[in-house]
Amino acid sequence: MDKKKIEEDIIEALKTVHDPEIPVNIYELGLVYSIDINDAGYVQVTMTLTAPACPVAGEIIREVDEKVRGVQDVSDVNVMLTFDPPWNRDMMSEEAKLELGFL
Repeated sequence: MDKKKIEEDIIEALKTVHDPEIPVNIYELGLVYSIDINDAGYVQVTMTLTAPACPVAGEIIREVDEKVRGVQDVSDVNVMLTFDPPWNRDMMSEEAKLELGFL
C-alpha cells in the first residue's frame, strides 16, 4: 500500500468538497488539519469549520466521509471535528485567498 498515493488521492477528493457559503474547497480553505493513514487503510481526517455554528456542518462532515471512503485502498474513515486551533483566514492557500479577493 502506497500511503503517499492514498494521501494524494484523498486530497484530490477533499478538493471536491465545498462549504456552500464559500466558493472555495475545504482543502484550499485550510479546514483540513491532518490526514492520518495506517497500514490497514484506516484514515483519520482532522478538520475544522470556518465557524463553530456552521449551519451545514453535518453535511460537510458527511460529504468528507463519503469522498474519503471512495478513495481506493481506504478501508475505513473517521472524520474528527476540532476547533483547536480555531480557523482563521491565514490558514487558506494562496489560491483560495486570490479566489476570495484577499490578495
